[in-house]
Amino acid sequence: MNIAFYAPMKHPGASVPSGDVAIARGIIAALEQAGHQVDVVSRLRTWQADPDPERQLRLAKISRLMAQRLMRRFRARPAASQPDLWFTYHLYYKAPDWLGPEVSRVLDIPYVVAEASHAPKRLGGPWDVGHRAAEAAIRAADRVFGLNSLDAACIRPLLDDPAKLVQLRPFMDIPPMIEVDQRNARRDVIAARYRVDGDAVWLLTVAMMRDDAKLESYRVLADAYRRLTRRDTTLFVVGDGAARERVEKAFADQKVVFTGRLEGELLASLLDTADIYVWPAVNEAYGMALLEAQAHGLPVVAGRAGGVADIVRDGKTGLLTPEGDAAAMAAAIAGLCDDPTRRNQMGKAARHTVVAEHSLTAATAILDGALREIAA
Repeated sequence: MNIAFYAPMKHPGASVPSGDVAIARGIIAALEQAGHQVDVVSRLRTWQADPDPERQLRLAKISRLMAQRLMRRFRARPAASQPDLWFTYHLYYKAPDWLGPEVSRVLDIPYVVAEASHAPKRLGGPWDVGHRAAEAAIRAADRVFGLNSLDAACIRPLLDDPAKLVQLRPFMDIPPMIEVDQRNARRDVIAARYRVDGDAVWLLTVAMMRDDAKLESYRVLADAYRRLTRRDTTLFVVGDGAARERVEKAFADQKVVFTGRLEGELLASLLDTADIYVWPAVNEAYGMALLEAQAHGLPVVAGRAGGVADIVRDGKTGLLTPEGDAAAMAAAIAGLCDDPTRRNQMGKAARHTVVAEHSLTAATAILDGALREIAA
């Protein structure tokens, strides 16, 4: 099939890494792996941080004009190159989709969305315009792929057939697992690079430094790390952003290595050589970084927020603590620091679970099966 792909929250080609971009790219990769042709048809971003009804109405107007332009463009193509289906990734009241439903209706093609959420409490408030647009799009969808199980309760009542909601676990392309001698060699390199004790317990977190829930998570993590009674630990913080100065201030006088933004081999080496991945996950949807850490065989200590429990199996692949509870997080981290056998068992279980349930191959089968069912 020829698939018109659109992400109203953040374009999949965005240069700043994020979980949202990773999932969008992952969906495109899965669709292409299934043999579909994917065309990212618009860069129009409808997301806004704060409620502004006038701006929402302007975006709606711009979207209608963009939809007309897209339809003219599609109709000018040969029949074999026209879209067979529209696929929108991540829409909600802050990032509604005004393009997909209109284009799909006029061209008479299926309309599919992934990671849609519905918040009835936004009705009539300052987000009302975006809320109504998101609801209309969800109602128009032929399939809704849910990546966060908590969204289902509000999505299902909007669908005329409950079977239109298809659960899709967050997924990724699984990295190769390294051997023990490779891990030790890489750990020696990192220890020398950052001048840290290679025999200490290495804690790792990877997250953007934004002045929102990310900053709050960093503050909770700093509080938790300060509460650890044992001193033979080193925390690696990978990330950068506008709130970096405030993040570093939160960790003042603690044994923390701020690496800045890392990608590629160096980031993979840290994930391969750390001992525990830690993240409070305040107001987190589910956390792709948590999934990536487990794919590298790391046990996770995280806050029980949003759909985090869909990714981290509490007591099996990691430990979940009450959201925002620094004392509970410190106790969970300390328990794993003191028990290397349990760390190792959880790390192996984490890797096995990601490979079995969160792989690109598994996602490809679910996506392709549902789309072919619609086409049939």
